[in-house]
Amino acid sequence: MGILGRIDTFITWFDGVVWGLPLIILILVTGIFLTVRLGLLQVRYLGKALKFMVKNEEDGHGEVTSFGALCTALSATIGTGNIVGVATAVCAGGPGALFWMILAAFFGMATKFSEGLLAIKYRVVDKDGHSLGGPFYYIEQGMGPKWKWLAKIFAFFGVCVGLFGIGTFSQVNGIASAIQNFFDPNKVHTVAIPGIGTYSWTVVVASLILAFCVGAVLIGGIKRIASVSQIVVPFMAVAYVVVVLIILLTHLGEIPGAFRTIIESAFGLRAAAGGALGAVLMAMQKGIARGIFSNEAGLGSAPIAAAAALTDSPGQQGLISMLGTFIDTIVICTMTGLSIVIAGTWNIGLEGVAVTTKAFQTTLPFPEQFSSFILMICLVFFAFTTILGWDYYSEKCLEYLSNGNQKVVKGYRWLYILAVFIGPYMTVSAVWTIADIFNGLMAIPNLIALVALSGVVVSETKLYLKRIGKAS
Repeated sequence: MGILGRIDTFITWFDGVVWGLPLIILILVTGIFLTVRLGLLQVRYLGKALKFMVKNEEDGHGEVTSFGALCTALSATIGTGNIVGVATAVCAGGPGALFWMILAAFFGMATKFSEGLLAIKYRVVDKDGHSLGGPFYYIEQGMGPKWKWLAKIFAFFGVCVGLFGIGTFSQVNGIASAIQNFFDPNKVHTVAIPGIGTYSWTVVVASLILAFCVGAVLIGGIKRIASVSQIVVPFMAVAYVVVVLIILLTHLGEIPGAFRTIIESAFGLRAAAGGALGAVLMAMQKGIARGIFSNEAGLGSAPIAAAAALTDSPGQQGLISMLGTFIDTIVICTMTGLSIVIAGTWNIGLEGVAVTTKAFQTTLPFPEQFSSFILMICLVFFAFTTILGWDYYSEKCLEYLSNGNQKVVKGYRWLYILAVFIGPYMTVSAVWTIADIFNGLMAIPNLIALVALSGVVVSETKLYLKRIGKAS
């Protein structure tokens, strides 16, 4: 085995270590711990959270509305994971993986509430009036200056995730692949690029258009990212939900059977006696891991966007932030999973997006080509907004590491746009694995802070709930 083979083997092994059961259990246990301490807040105040999501702030401090901050966070979380991630989880762990994905998201809502609350409570405003916040600030401000090293570790991993994987190469490659598979699956129309290789013209055109669109948004900073997200995210989420609703409404009689299959699979009731425990563990691991990857509860990314919200109420922003997990996983991922189970495409030898594509083609009352086109459009929008969201996250991490040096941040922005441009031409077999590793490593400092500051979260929440109780 050559040196490249050894590096690849090590990366794969280390990814298994980082995203193994210990981290998954740590994220899940943190969510359960916060749920108990907050007294099932995600159930009792879900209605208020939905109301506050679209409420206009009057005199808060910040750069964007709470709705804009939520959309910026959702732009990074609602992505290919909602289509490809769910399919991967159900194929690997069986339909029961969907049950564990939903359960992890339920507890993750308490985690996301705590992240949003701490983001506002400990944010700072720089000399230019920009709101800065996120795990690096609530680690340093909340846990004390002696923990600044932990904040810097989080920020470093955040920059790496944005530039080397989830933010750029993997998303761009996904967009280019989806467009090529629809318009030129057999690579009939190709062009030879010296020193790089032969590519379909659809990939070349897609890379140019994508780099231009991303650059046009990113040069405008958080306000332009938020304004675009407020239009694109609700549009793409509603459009996708409507399409999946068509599947569910035209297969109403099959939904109870699908839920029965999911529950039986989740608890190993469909496996042979000797393999029941293994089936349950596999369903748990795949469901929880993919759910966490999709909604990012506990990873510490969403509070970076929440810190820019135009509000002075940590509690209110906490309620709005927890909606991200609810919308991403409990609504969108559940609907995707149900359509896959109803269509039965999870166990016929397909992988990834092909599973969801086949489910759409099988269950939608439209021609197969049109169904594939709908899914392609959803994938393109989902991946595009993920690129925008992760640029914002990684820029804020870099701001913290560079002590607010805007020249460094602007230089990084152009580097990010360049990464978007070259993404379709790269072999990214190891990029997803490296991105997964950095994503998981981001979570560890954040989870330590959430547990350490849980007392602050509880006391702030009690004061806030008392205040809104009197107001009502």
